[in-house]
Amino acid sequence: MAINKIEYEVIEGWEQLPQGWSFVEVAGVATDSQDRVYAFNRGDHPMIIFDGDGTFIESWGEGVFTNPHGIYIGPDDRVYCADNFDHTVRIFEPDGTLIRTLGTPNQPSDTGFVQGEKPVQRGAGPFNMVTNVALSVAGDLYVSDGYGNARVHKFSSDGDYLHSWGEPGDGPGEFNLPHAIAVDRHDRVYVADRENSRVQIFDTDGNYLSVFTDCIRPDDLFIDRDENLFVAELGEIAGKGPNVEVLPHTPHARVSIMTLEGIVHTRFGEKDPVVPGNFFAPHGIWADSKGDLYVAEVIYNGGGRFGLVPLDVASLQKFARVKG
Repeated sequence: MAINKIEYEVIEGWEQLPQGWSFVEVAGVATDSQDRVYAFNRGDHPMIIFDGDGTFIESWGEGVFTNPHGIYIGPDDRVYCADNFDHTVRIFEPDGTLIRTLGTPNQPSDTGFVQGEKPVQRGAGPFNMVTNVALSVAGDLYVSDGYGNARVHKFSSDGDYLHSWGEPGDGPGEFNLPHAIAVDRHDRVYVADRENSRVQIFDTDGNYLSVFTDCIRPDDLFIDRDENLFVAELGEIAGKGPNVEVLPHTPHARVSIMTLEGIVHTRFGEKDPVVPGNFFAPHGIWADSKGDLYVAEVIYNGGGRFGLVPLDVASLQKFARVKG
């Protein structure tokens, strides 16, 4: 099967933060209908918005979030934010006005999970350390609930809870950290089953359809209008503590662009994470209407705090699509 190669060039120093501001790290990125770029980050200004040239527009979310994690922007420009530490998904207008909160702040569901002590024992309801969000064409909301759970939850477009699926494990329909989610125009649900290094595909009722495994710890997924699947792959270095041996051949982070069947169009990201265009801990990915690509990275928690990578490595990179 012939696959067209999709090419990009990195735009260095793209974003223009106000003086004295810092992302710390960018957990997620998305663009709206005007191609404004929303950087969902762990600094003092959790939602920082730029235009496509990197000019700062505004910020919001100060004092709202405990740990920004995943972001999705719908066709009406509503912004969906997964807050990992307080177990909620918040829905905002583009200006930061809160519309609705799914989940109860600081009340995780009972999965038997104890951070640092016990892994997820069983699947449970929404949410326990929720990770990310996506919408179907009809507006139904799908939520990956990962670190403290092993499930996908479905909500109606009005925010009513419908049903869930998933249990801990590595079999079909089981998860070991469902970290991201995407829905295509045919209502197939793609789940980044990160620690199983695979993407599982389901119908809207949670029935298992297929899987592809040509990925290394997928962190985020995005499907564009041309049905390209963008995969941010964490690799096997980021997220390891200083006491974990990292071998010279250990797979490093990368970005893959695939068909919806998992066939690779393009894959990039070399070993040295300091070089622009490479990655250390890619955590969020999104393409705008022009096809330009944005990749967010959790540099600090991914390993910067352990000295595995300098803390000044870019945590948000823009890649311009090369026309051809």
